[in-house]
Amino acid sequence: MMQTRLDGSERIAVDSSTTLFGVIGDPIRHSKSPIMMNRAFRETGVNGVYAAFHVTPDKLGDFWLGVRAMGIRGVNVTIPHKLDVMRHLDFVDEGARLIGAVNTVVNNGGMLTGYNTDGIGYVRSLKEEAMPELKGKRIAVIGAGGAARGILHALLGEEPERVSLLNRTESRASELAAAFAGRGNIEALASAGADADEAIRRADLVVNTTSIGMYPYVADMPVDISLLRPDAVCSDLIYNPLETAWLAGARERGCRTHGGLGMFIYQGAYAFEYWTGLTAPAQAMRETVLQALQVPSAT
Repeated sequence: MMQTRLDGSERIAVDSSTTLFGVIGDPIRHSKSPIMMNRAFRETGVNGVYAAFHVTPDKLGDFWLGVRAMGIRGVNVTIPHKLDVMRHLDFVDEGARLIGAVNTVVNNGGMLTGYNTDGIGYVRSLKEEAMPELKGKRIAVIGAGGAARGILHALLGEEPERVSLLNRTESRASELAAAFAGRGNIEALASAGADADEAIRRADLVVNTTSIGMYPYVADMPVDISLLRPDAVCSDLIYNPLETAWLAGARERGCRTHGGLGMFIYQGAYAFEYWTGLTAPAQAMRETVLQALQVPSAT
């Protein structure tokens, strides 16, 4: 049996019965998905191996031909392919269609079906870690990009009182709000202005779906901390750093905080379950990602 090193510490057995999985993106080398998913396979005894594939937009169609030809069982999809991938699939789950993005693909005998696990992964993590009840809450969502779509879809399913969607370009927020208008009480606002400030002041939950505060620009803030209610929950999709400067400031103000690690773990856990039919070992997956994110102390 051939031994192939897939991370910095362990060898994974690969043989002629090994099932292939992977993640695609452009760029992709930063992804922690391979170490997380390979740990999940080891924990559950699945004879599978998961790799990262750098696929540029012009090669996206060729990649899916390869998936069918090689029998790759499952693929995670990240930036910039979450929307364009849909035209290469045979079926798209209704939730993913409503969201307008796919992050998980299942290959059943050459038939490709797309799902979106971002939103359900986010809400599961939020409920477990910071805010068990979302019904009737006032929510402010910062950003109207691809990440916001899945989050907004999942949050509206929890029946909040109102969702205020704040974005630097108000027209983009309006387009996204219109797409979900039939699912709940949602308003679109420019992120700079008195109306946006008031929406943040009254919010029970403030969610940053943008990349503001992500490494290496760790000092940047998506929202003025002074606007936050001390009893609010502040949530950030970013998991590198594990606690952004914005979350640290919110915590010091008295807010409960929720980082992006749980969403990352659970979106992967749901994908694992779609592919294998097994319960994902979420705790082991979390441990592996935390180890990978540890920065050695300076000497």
